[in-house]
Amino acid sequence: FYQDVHLNDKLETRVLLIFFHFALILRDSKRKKKQKNAQDIFDNIFHNIEYNFRELGHGDVTVNNKMKKLTRIFYDILVSLDKIDSISLDKNSHLLKKYFIEDKKKGIENVDKLSDYFVKFQNFCFDLDVKSMLNGSFNFKYK
Repeated sequence: FYQDVHLNDKLETRVLLIFFHFALILRDSKRKKKQKNAQDIFDNIFHNIEYNFRELGHGDVTVNNKMKKLTRIFYDILVSLDKIDSISLDKNSHLLKKYFIEDKKKGIENVDKLSDYFVKFQNFCFDLDVKSMLNGSFNFKYK
């Protein structure tokens, strides 16, 4: 992500990458009608993000504001992906551009690479059973 796609290596980018991966996994588990563990995983992800903000020294007010903002972003990603009939992020790259591409002129090639990655990740998840996806017992290698 940081060498090939030239994303900025910062906390916000890492959280966004987690959100996109998790949203794709949730979408796939919803499609397979296996959503039992989704809320537990959601809670765990957001609890860990909050914990990391606190560990970085942010106070209660700052953490609460950041968590509210991140929750909105996650739901925007989730809702936006639900509006796309198929996971054709390559044809709907505006969502990736919105969150990852800061320099619009250089961003076209980078968003294509990122889009290609997420399409392959979604296809990989489609072939897995939901339990494997949700407990992390898989090894996706992009290339």
